[in-house]
Amino acid sequence: MLYVIAAAAVLILWLVAFDRPALKLVFKDGLLDKSKGNVPHAFGQNCKEIARKTPFSGTVKVYMTRSGAKMTFSKSIPHKIQQRIRNVFPHQGFRSNGKKRA
Repeated sequence: MLYVIAAAAVLILWLVAFDRPALKLVFKDGLLDKSKGNVPHAFGQNCKEIARKTPFSGTVKVYMTRSGAKMTFSKSIPHKIQQRIRNVFPHQGFRSNGKKRA
């Protein structure tokens, strides 16, 4: 019985503690350094173009929620660049995990 409780505690800790974005982009000095996840081609090209025109460093993460995709940015990315990246994000390409209420 104790092993079941221990296994459940480990499972809950793993689900809560680890960061699991659907998409992660890491920029360094105006270049796309790393990408993790399925990056839509047009979105990747647009992000590279934004970074080339106005160099910045930071991380962009996309999480899937019930209502759709949620984007988070590191604090080192200026707000104007965050808005430009939000504007080119393909919301139709990322489907929500849950059902939407009408």
